[in-house]
Amino acid sequence: MIRTPLRPLARILKAREKGEDPNAIAAENLRLRHEAMADKSRARAEGRLLVLGAFFAVAFCTVGIRMGAIASSIPEEPRTAATGNPIIGQRADIVDRNGRILATNLETHSLYAQPQHMIDPIRAAQELKVIFPELNEERMVKDFTGKRKFVWIRRQLSPEQMQQVHDIGSPGLLFGPRDMRLYPNGPIAAHVLGGASYGREDVASAEVIGVAGIERRFDSLLRDPANEGKPLELSLDLTVQAAAEEVLDGGMKLMNAKGAAAVLMDMYTGEVIAMASLPDFDPNNRPPILLKGDQSDSPLFNRAVQGVYELGSTFKIFAVAQAMELGLINPETIIDTKGPLSWGRFRIRDSHSMPSAMTATDVIVKSSNVGTGRIAMLIGGERQRSFLTSLGLAEATDIELSEGRSGIPLLPKNWSEISTMTISFGHGISDSPLHLASAYASLLNGGTRIQPTLLKTGTIQQGARVVRPEISARARSMLRQVVVRGTASMGEVEGYQVAGKTGTADKPKENGGG
Repeated sequence: MIRTPLRPLARILKAREKGEDPNAIAAENLRLRHEAMADKSRARAEGRLLVLGAFFAVAFCTVGIRMGAIASSIPEEPRTAATGNPIIGQRADIVDRNGRILATNLETHSLYAQPQHMIDPIRAAQELKVIFPELNEERMVKDFTGKRKFVWIRRQLSPEQMQQVHDIGSPGLLFGPRDMRLYPNGPIAAHVLGGASYGREDVASAEVIGVAGIERRFDSLLRDPANEGKPLELSLDLTVQAAAEEVLDGGMKLMNAKGAAAVLMDMYTGEVIAMASLPDFDPNNRPPILLKGDQSDSPLFNRAVQGVYELGSTFKIFAVAQAMELGLINPETIIDTKGPLSWGRFRIRDSHSMPSAMTATDVIVKSSNVGTGRIAMLIGGERQRSFLTSLGLAEATDIELSEGRSGIPLLPKNWSEISTMTISFGHGISDSPLHLASAYASLLNGGTRIQPTLLKTGTIQQGARVVRPEISARARSMLRQVVVRGTASMGEVEGYQVAGKTGTADKPKENGGG
């Protein structure tokens, strides 16, 4: 900054020549200097005030926007920050082949107590007993009045129960947010879905884990954050599943049966469209595991997969199809059906009067044990066992259920001639309904092996060949005749070409025998 001198020499000399006072010049220059300094200070102050004003304006706008956002948001209770490894509580949905929800999550709350904050712990215990009758009041009083600083009360609450606990008004009763697994269709497809429960827990979250069925088999996938919540799509059709269970329940009541099972599958893709087992259960309130006694007495027992039974005359088509595949017979071959068929002390008879001879087709249509036994003797035990193994009837299925591997077929230790005969009509060998459905699909879809699946694939399986396509077509024709003019005439449905086979068997005792 260049400062002007107060007494410039040139002006002083001129002033003295004119007789003016040189001090006036100094005073004037001093005044101008002070005015310039004052103007500069004023400008600096005004700039500072402008910046400060802009800062306060931005601050007030920020606060106003934040207050508006808070006012428009949904109020939530504050959550305590969890320490350590976070618990992943979110679990992917399970849907049917059409995208309809089979299992999903519902946000709920747990209830816990901090006794040190309770004003009247005894009254709180009494009030909780009214809301939750299953709780032990004496135990709660002991916990609330003792040295414990944290007490779990309920893992999950309904909104009504939460409000009732709120009304108690005790500051020591607190709520923790969490997800619970919800099955909106109740017991429909219960044995397929299985169920879920809680694993690791804290006050702010809980780990939902699968305990049975699809939930357990695909537990890691359903909990994997990398899956980004993509639902697990099953092959089931919810409408067909509900109808199958309704019809099965009616038949079970009509026959006064202890249990029943049904499997409906696509014989080209292996997709299970419906799988039912009765009695069933509600996975929202899964019953406890039966710790002793016969597991089949428990509603958790999946008769379609875990239950193995002598499936009776439904096996006859396998013997006839194998004999045709080997070129031993054709549908019109005359079979000796005169009984009884003797082997040592054993006698094989038909359940009702039969002609002494009939075609191979009529052996299936009229369901002759004697005729099927004679055909089996043409095949031989070794070839019979190999053929049934190729159909998957000698090993557990690979169905995507945690219980799938427990349905192990029961085979004779010694596959003798009498075993060969009785197995041809479904006695002496035990398989699950799912085994039978898979074997029928493999035999009748053109003759290629099918693996059952509960996942939607839409892909035709290209399994190993078990019979030639023409043999598969002959077997389908025979089973169609069973419905048209044979033992399954009650299965005829107008508009559909239904084919099938009836079958009965003795119920085996636990230690063997019928």
